[in-house]
Amino acid sequence: MISKVLCAISGGVDSATSAALLQKAGYGVTGAFMKCYSDIVPDATAPCWIEDRREALRVAAKLGIKLLSFDFEKEYRRDVIDYLYKEYRAGRTPNPDVMCNKYVKIPLLLKAAKKLGFDYIATGHYARLRRTKDRAELFQAADENKDQTYFLHQLGQKELSRLIFPIGALRKDEVRVLAKQFDLPVADREESMGICFVGETPMKEFLQKKIKTRRGPVIFRGKKIGEHEGLAFYTIGERYGGLARQARKEGATQLFVVDKHSKNNQLVIGSADDSLLFKKKIQVSKVNWLAGQPPVFPLKCEVRLRHRQPLQKAIIKCIGKKIEVNFEKPQRAVTPGQFAVFYRGNECLGGGTIA
Repeated sequence: MISKVLCAISGGVDSATSAALLQKAGYGVTGAFMKCYSDIVPDATAPCWIEDRREALRVAAKLGIKLLSFDFEKEYRRDVIDYLYKEYRAGRTPNPDVMCNKYVKIPLLLKAAKKLGFDYIATGHYARLRRTKDRAELFQAADENKDQTYFLHQLGQKELSRLIFPIGALRKDEVRVLAKQFDLPVADREESMGICFVGETPMKEFLQKKIKTRRGPVIFRGKKIGEHEGLAFYTIGERYGGLARQARKEGATQLFVVDKHSKNNQLVIGSADDSLLFKKKIQVSKVNWLAGQPPVFPLKCEVRLRHRQPLQKAIIKCIGKKIEVNFEKPQRAVTPGQFAVFYRGNECLGGGTIA
């Protein structure tokens, strides 16, 4: 009996190639396009979903498959966009792509697939899965530079057991070659680097749609040397471009955001080697373990604090209800609101929010 797969087709080369590979492997493939955000963002002339759907339709036509369209905008606004604004208002730096996979893209597509009688769903993520009798395990992609397990670590066994990642064992250049061999119309389409489903847009301008400017003091070596526009518009570790003349008077040639004090609305800046910019111990909350249950502590593993960061050796301890991560080496620009994701070898174990 042929397994039926509902494959997400976004209009990009990765999802298109995934659909083609599934079809070649003998699956009964139907495409799925998800519309999640219809506003026009700064620097754009139209919502990005319009062009994306046009490309997805071209892919489906080339493969001779149906393309079903799903409107998840209500859920996306509630669980991703509202979360993004809430976190930035609180002075933290969120990761909307993680929340999109957790609440929208994968669970809602899976729910629709079950209702329509599909056996699996598939996406163009760079990740690998291995299923055992007991559970599904998530592993890093063959292409380390494209690996997307960081964005998938909040999933559960319910999702992983019904997922297929057709390109997880391929490198990006191999995907491009296959797309041309399949004669897919998006073979040469450039990647989108913006917010998932929103498109490429300057983050500050996007935030200013909902977050008002709230000026406060900029602190450098204990002194106020200027004012900032609002803590929401700054991220720990980013280059701070203003006040160069005053910084040189204090002996610094380059400035970076090293801390944010929400209570008194202070933005703290410092030099590249400022001790505030480095942490050897952090706490992580709302941890999701992909196996469905926590491991035995203390856990010796590797940790990634941002997408594409090289894995960092650490020991994880459970202290009461808190998860504490102790790194072998101090970590630069640990950012509250982002995610710490745990690995053992190539296997992604799960992760949680940096406190």
